[in-house]
Amino acid sequence: MSRALLKFVRVSPTKARLIAREVQGMNAELALASLEFMPNKAAGIISKVIASAVANGDFEPNEVEITSCRVDKAAVMKRWKPRARGTASRIIKPTSHILVEVGEPVKSEKETTKKGA
Repeated sequence: MSRALLKFVRVSPTKARLIAREVQGMNAELALASLEFMPNKAAGIISKVIASAVANGDFEPNEVEITSCRVDKAAVMKRWKPRARGTASRIIKPTSHILVEVGEPVKSEKETTKKGA
């Protein structure tokens, strides 16, 4: 099992979690191919983290699956926008930490008993 962690990514964790749920449990090669055609900013970032996790373990993308893809909330950048009558409104720019773990696929007991019989 190998992993990759990308910290303080300038993408909202709620938007990144939608993409992370899609690829969790998929084959890494299939996940990279499907993320390539998603229009989201988070899809491109997560695909790079998956590629990094695969490379960290010296695997090929077709021989591993994504065991865990987690997106955590990181620090929030706070900015101000001037408004009417000398007041200001807060702008919150969220960041996130993305953790991807890949490992070799686990064979279920049903598959092993069928092959042995």
